[in-house]
Amino acid sequence: MSETRQVMSEYDKYVMHSFVKSLQPIVVASAKGATVTDLDGKTYIDCFSGISVVNAGHCNPKVIEAVKEQVEKLIHCCTYVYYTVPATKLARKLAEITPGRLQKTFFGNSGAEAVETALRVGRKFSRKHEIISLMCSFHGRTLGTLSVTGQAGRKNYGMGPYLGDVAFAPAPYCYRCSLKLEYPECGVQCAKMMDDVVNYSTAGNVAEFIAEPVMGEAGIVVPPADYFSEVKKILDRHGILFIVDEVQTGFGRTGKMFASEHYGIAPDAIAMAKGIADGLPLGACTTRADIGEAFEPGDHLSTFGGNPVSCAAALANIDYLLENKLPDEALEKGRYVLRRLRELQQKHVLIGDVRGLGLMLGIELVRDQKLKTPAPSEAEKVRELALSKGVLLGHGGVKGCTVRVQPPLVITEQQLDTTVEVIDECLRKIR
Repeated sequence: MSETRQVMSEYDKYVMHSFVKSLQPIVVASAKGATVTDLDGKTYIDCFSGISVVNAGHCNPKVIEAVKEQVEKLIHCCTYVYYTVPATKLARKLAEITPGRLQKTFFGNSGAEAVETALRVGRKFSRKHEIISLMCSFHGRTLGTLSVTGQAGRKNYGMGPYLGDVAFAPAPYCYRCSLKLEYPECGVQCAKMMDDVVNYSTAGNVAEFIAEPVMGEAGIVVPPADYFSEVKKILDRHGILFIVDEVQTGFGRTGKMFASEHYGIAPDAIAMAKGIADGLPLGACTTRADIGEAFEPGDHLSTFGGNPVSCAAALANIDYLLENKLPDEALEKGRYVLRRLRELQQKHVLIGDVRGLGLMLGIELVRDQKLKTPAPSEAEKVRELALSKGVLLGHGGVKGCTVRVQPPLVITEQQLDTTVEVIDECLRKIR
């Protein structure tokens, strides 16, 4: 048995398959920049980034240097018992780069922990308990974060009941508008319906509204430019906190350091993870000072949260992103790829919609353009064929029919051209 087959066999035997029935049939042995190499020595262009994680590229030299330096000094010291330099510096840095008046940070290990923190501190501060989220949204896989996730497919695992007192507003999913309207003639009616959600679907005790500025697991759904400004007016009128889930969209992915900056909004709290430390486990929730101070001793804790090594990696990662203007690069590269993908849309009847912001792009496949019949098996086939041609893509969405393109921001134009050409070839073969 080859080493690759042996690793796959042992992994299947000893590791829970809690997300997919079967993994992609490669064993990743190493990675650099925007490429990964398997045990057999084959190199792939990585257009998924470990689900939007390695924004500054695999094994970024500056991040590696910071990790090595920190490992030799201190690996673990619970930051909720003792002060540490890396956690202090990172908290200050996050206060500097996040939009609005955000100042206080709680560190955890993941995006789910960051969202849980935001939900809990928002309730504690407001002394209210209801939450509003969006249909089609995704916020994590803990009981709390699944409770505010608006996807039936994520919850249908027989592990409920989930938290009560959660209401869901219509998603700003223009391609599949549940109101059967067209933007901009609709006047962003989905945003204005937030008032009805508060008035008719809650008991008037709403603590917070949580939303992703670009809905990643929904299928890279980009809300209209004026969507959040309309929502924010309603939230302010009702005294409801606005929590932005930037776990997947943060750290340059969409062409801004944080995607909420595209909409000119100042959130009351931001949950972040994934791209924060270029692959090391770290999550953070940054809030306004008054909100963060609502937590009292014993309210919340994460043993490994604010790990010195992860914080050192995050500081180096943020410096690299800013020094090399990678958010700006992501914006330009994204516009270029979006244009090329829309050219493909004119050639392939399978492509129903192409959308995205920066290097967070989605290609929604349909079997019937008029009926918008989802094509999930075709989307999965594109991913499989692309793998055989040396390109790693994602696929998913609420209908399971969106091909996802989310490469490291350091990807070259040549690698992007190759990716588009491979997608073109895959669609031609399926057709």
